[in-house]
Amino acid sequence: MEIKESALPGIGQKFCVETRSGERLVIIVHNDERREIFRMSESDPDEVLAVVTLSEEESRAIAAILAGIVYKPKLEETREAVLEDLIIEWIRVEPSFACIGKRIGELDLRQRTGATVIAVVEKDHRKTINPGPDYVFSSGSMLIVVGERIHLNGLKQLLSKGEAKGAE
Repeated sequence: MEIKESALPGIGQKFCVETRSGERLVIIVHNDERREIFRMSESDPDEVLAVVTLSEEESRAIAAILAGIVYKPKLEETREAVLEDLIIEWIRVEPSFACIGKRIGELDLRQRTGATVIAVVEKDHRKTINPGPDYVFSSGSMLIVVGERIHLNGLKQLLSKGEAKGAE
């Protein structure tokens, strides 16, 4: 997801959002506290497909729903578990990740980051528990990983960009 922000002098602030799926939204927060959300055409960046205008109160209510404050799906409830400083987290291998096509052992994940991949769920729902050094990363796989926050940050860097940062 990409977000670009720009000032609209005398009007407010503009946020251009492009989602992972390629959808484009423009959100304008007016100085009078109104919010406008524009859904833009994917083929014509100037064509508006839909507009929603919200008051500040409506915006806050919808934000609470989207943030999971009002209702949290079961999957989200189990998405991250914290045990003292130990965290279990789910990481999706995105198509742009540098790790695609590489083996766990080749990347030397545990030694370079301190984090461990404890399971993988593939796009076809096949599960691999405790994948070994020969496991090859593929786009769309969901990794279940464990480590401290600094280890997980290093793992995410290594998987996405090919470099480990923040590892101990």
